[in-house]
Amino acid sequence: MPSKLAAGNWKMHGLKSDLSELPAIADTATATSIPALICPPATLIAAAATPGLHIGGQNCHIANQGAHTGDVSAQMLCDAGASHVIVGHSERRSDHNETDKDIEAQAKAAWSAGLIAIVCIGETLAQREAGNCLDVLAKQLRNSVPDDATAANTVVAYEPVWAIGTGRVAEIEQITEVHDALRVDLCVRFNDGKDFTLLYGGSVKAANASEIFSCANVNGALVGGASLKAADFCPIIEALAAQ
Repeated sequence: MPSKLAAGNWKMHGLKSDLSELPAIADTATATSIPALICPPATLIAAAATPGLHIGGQNCHIANQGAHTGDVSAQMLCDAGASHVIVGHSERRSDHNETDKDIEAQAKAAWSAGLIAIVCIGETLAQREAGNCLDVLAKQLRNSVPDDATAANTVVAYEPVWAIGTGRVAEIEQITEVHDALRVDLCVRFNDGKDFTLLYGGSVKAANASEIFSCANVNGALVGGASLKAADFCPIIEALAAQ
């Protein structure tokens, strides 16, 4: 059975003063028995350590160390206290030209360091309007998630590119269609495919979380802006607990 997860991606937001939001998030996670994860900028990972809360990175290099100025390895993230790392976010794919094969290698690097990889996939608006959504996602899933992935070391996050940071949310029917298709693909490919945690991301907030979590194969969310404040993120955790 898939585990639930409420994950927050702070992106390039947050200073030490913002870590004051974390105790309230941890309290809600503990009270609801919902695993909660915050992925702050790498500069805050060590300082973000909070009992009852998982901390993760937002990306990792495929190498443990080397001449890669400005990059952070999975081993470094683990050393700083991370338990998870996001790989393949659409902003990394577009801003840094990361490919499915890059993301596959990053996931393997994450596992080698003892981290759980959150592999992101998502279609553009043009791909959806052309009717290619499910084919695009199936290809990304096939090429980004390594063949030896397990439900214990990998989480899959569906984030339609056109819904990230735009305030636009996919229709419930669209979310259901995609998550059901992803579950089928995972079950065909992996013996424990039914146990993979599937997250939805894309303008998730307290007002729409309950409806999103009502979809059978949505096991949690990868939340952007609404994870920056406890007042916004805690109701999302509570909505997940209510399902």
